[in-house]
Amino acid sequence: MAKGKKSTHYIDNKEFLEVMKGYHVLVVEAQEKGEPRPIIPDYVGECFIKIAQRLSFRPNFINYAFREDMISDGIENCVQYIHNFNPARSDNPFAYFTQIIYYAFIRRIEKEKKQLYIKYKTMDMHGSLDDNVTLSKHDTADGHGDAPMTVDQKANMYDFIATFESKKKKRKVQKKKSTTSTLEYFFAAA
Repeated sequence: MAKGKKSTHYIDNKEFLEVMKGYHVLVVEAQEKGEPRPIIPDYVGECFIKIAQRLSFRPNFINYAFREDMISDGIENCVQYIHNFNPARSDNPFAYFTQIIYYAFIRRIEKEKKQLYIKYKTMDMHGSLDDNVTLSKHDTADGHGDAPMTVDQKANMYDFIATFESKKKKRKVQKKKSTTSTLEYFFAAA
């Protein structure tokens, strides 16, 4: 970057912090009076939208067909947890809300993968993958639909099912281990 040039960011974190400080004061006053939370300032809402949209263009999120749903989930989560931001504990609202949106994206991806697993597993259980299945226009790359399923597509579906089930089994074992170690800790302390 050349000397004297100021980098431009799509969100001014200092202004964002000042607006959040003002909003936090209003939230605390409303809680003390037993009133509902105040309306979120327009600037904060614009920041949520910008953060979510920019984050959705990162390489690990850009190619999902449900990217708009991810953005919506991220914004919804920001609105849901805006009252938890405390300017006394953090002076970086950009990072705080970016993390909220990031994890909303991850949760959406996991939900979509679970739905895809259910779809594929149902097709497998009913023998649909072995028959001459035609794909709808939503499932084909060209968007035209009514194309017969290729051998590669069937193999990808079986791979997806196997991978999903192995991850699910691994998580179950890890959860069981952590529960067992926690119980051992409590019984050893007694």
